Amino acid sequence: MRTSLPDAPLASAADHAACRAAIRTGSKSFFAASTLLPPAVRVPSFGLYAFCRLSDDAVDEAGSRARQRMASDRLAQRLSLAYAGRPANAPADRALADLVARYAMPEALPRALLEGLAWDAGGRRYATLSELTDYAARVAGAVGAMMTLIMGVRDPAVLARACDLGVAMQFTNIARDVGEDARAGRLYLPLDWLAQAGIDPDAFLADPVASPAIRSVVARLLDAAEILYRRSEPGIGGLPLGCRPAIRGARLIYAEIGRAIEANGLDSVTCRARVPGSRKAVLLARAALPAPVLPDAAAPPLPETAYLVDAVRDHPMPALPVPRRLPAWWDVSGQVAHVLDLIEQLQEREAFAENQPGQQRLETA
Repeated sequence: MRTSLPDAPLASAADHAACRAAIRTGSKSFFAASTLLPPAVRVPSFGLYAFCRLSDDAVDEAGSRARQRMASDRLAQRLSLAYAGRPANAPADRALADLVARYAMPEALPRALLEGLAWDAGGRRYATLSELTDYAARVAGAVGAMMTLIMGVRDPAVLARACDLGVAMQFTNIARDVGEDARAGRLYLPLDWLAQAGIDPDAFLADPVASPAIRSVVARLLDAAEILYRRSEPGIGGLPLGCRPAIRGARLIYAEIGRAIEANGLDSVTCRARVPGSRKAVLLARAALPAPVLPDAAAPPLPETAYLVDAVRDHPMPALPVPRRLPAWWDVSGQVAHVLDLIEQLQEREAFAENQPGQQRLETA
């Protein structure tokens, strides 16, 4: 594994443009929030999310379980090549190879993501909320930790809160996609919750219905997500000033998806909750305003995400110093104006998305 940067970056300007395009179409919520990131953070974040998107799509679109497992194995090989400084011939792979070296990113973090996708390929179900959190830690908490490193922060307390936010977002994704997942033969809701609600998992997969019982389970998962959203908030204050609005914007948008699910009567079987583009723009504008002072972020990590925080703590810093020249964050009026300029773009994208079939499983990750 490389411990310093090569003489020249492996990813070209065209590679970075390709990563940006992949995120613009693949994750509308992240792309909207990312417009508030400083350019020094925004560009590598596109590379990271493009690799996450590529990985998720490679497994999700492989078809049979056997093909999904093969796709998962190939991704693991590509990750090893990226860490060796010999990435596969793809824009996201070259971008990933650059950023894992530049930001001293322990291999355990992207490897955790691939492990979670392998669990998808195996059709794994989750007996308890803790087991579901294990899954969310991999496919979303690890992504939150990697984003934190890209922002130049390695503080364990802040990393723990970033993992909280990732897990909360994944819980929201799962709550939103209950029907779509069921029709694809997938079930993520905790099995003990289903049993308590009197729901037979196999019967539900055979005939997904938005019964009062399944709605009650969706409500429980949204409550669990809300606890983690609140728990994550103090960690945002540990990020560089220029990065806080984007991360708070992502947090607000994803929490709003939960409100949209509730507005649909907790029916995630027959309809898919959406946050309109105009509402996203309002939330991003709110995220650009000064935030209230919150308690510190010193709470320990979740047991399921502690190993991610430990991996960063135990990983050496790069041999070459990494410059951190993030802009100050006192031009609030300018940032709000920029966010409000997004309204028409977001509305146009929302209208386009309404006419496009398909599912986005890992929108954080």
